[in-house]
Amino acid sequence: MRMEQKRDKVIIEHLSKVAPGTDLRYGIDHIIKAKTGALIVIGDSKKVVDIAEGGFFINCEFTPFRLYELAKMDGAIILNSDITRIIKANTQLIPDPSLSTNETGTRHRTAERTARQTGALVISISQRRDVVSLYFDGMKYVLDDINVVLERANQALRTLERYKMRLNEVYLNLTMLEIKNLVTLFDVASVIQRIQMMTTVSREVDRYIYELGIEGRLIEMQKNELMADVVFNCVDLIKDYLDSSKDVELQDIKDKILLQKSEKIATLEQIITLLGYFKYKTPADRVVTPKGYRILSKALKLPQSMYEILISRFGDLQGILKAKQEDLSSIDGLDMKKAVSLIESLNTLKESITSEGVKTT
Repeated sequence: MRMEQKRDKVIIEHLSKVAPGTDLRYGIDHIIKAKTGALIVIGDSKKVVDIAEGGFFINCEFTPFRLYELAKMDGAIILNSDITRIIKANTQLIPDPSLSTNETGTRHRTAERTARQTGALVISISQRRDVVSLYFDGMKYVLDDINVVLERANQALRTLERYKMRLNEVYLNLTMLEIKNLVTLFDVASVIQRIQMMTTVSREVDRYIYELGIEGRLIEMQKNELMADVVFNCVDLIKDYLDSSKDVELQDIKDKILLQKSEKIATLEQIITLLGYFKYKTPADRVVTPKGYRILSKALKLPQSMYEILISRFGDLQGILKAKQEDLSSIDGLDMKKAVSLIESLNTLKESITSEGVKTT
């Protein structure tokens, strides 16, 4: 899971360097319009210097127009790692020819091998096809036209909106079952699976946002609104149903659920196992009672420590629902006014849920 997270972070980091609105992207766009092509290395480490021969040592301040003018020459351009200076131009890169590459063109083969050998970000701009390819960390990422990326981002947002609507539905159903104490592990795993689907699409949208740069601000605002409470609710959900008898860390379970590989959603059985219920022969049908973190946080805003005290004192959600006003107000930090507010909020929730029919997830 952490390897997947690291990979996404590396991709986003490099996409942000060439996103619309950056000086580097302005320079790349000028090169594309001029159809000169270019080979650009970001980073002037010893490994890069060792494979660079000839050319001109410039060491001047970076500007998009200087990059564009220097790209008219045939050789590679080397920039420093923070893209503030142009170090060399018209230099020949000679990476190890034994390094594997699937590229056919000379410029792209050199770019991929240079990236593999030096660990630098290498940008290859095709002279005829207007294709910009990024090589880094053993990967290749081809930049698409902004309009194409924008359409993909909007399509992903529409998918995220549909997933959010369905998630709200299954959350409502789960709340009904929690109040009636009829929750099974299947119900819990189904909600978590929906959350996984949302976080998967959200990470895809993040890549589009960084690739869009200044053009992606509206997309980012919409995505943040849709994802505002998803992770927070998921953490409370895990805390509610995690088998406390197992020696597992909440953060570890959270990472495994929310940072799963993007191409594969966990099965219900895998989620149930992560929650610690692997020892039962038919765990999906097992009725479980939530501790109460999620519903308490919705009923009344209190410090996290107060939720812990309430759950420790009354055992679980059902115990809290049955608690009397004097029992609640006897807890340090929970005065009579807050106790009354909590009871009223929980009663309102129960009444609204009771009027609804329990649905299947």
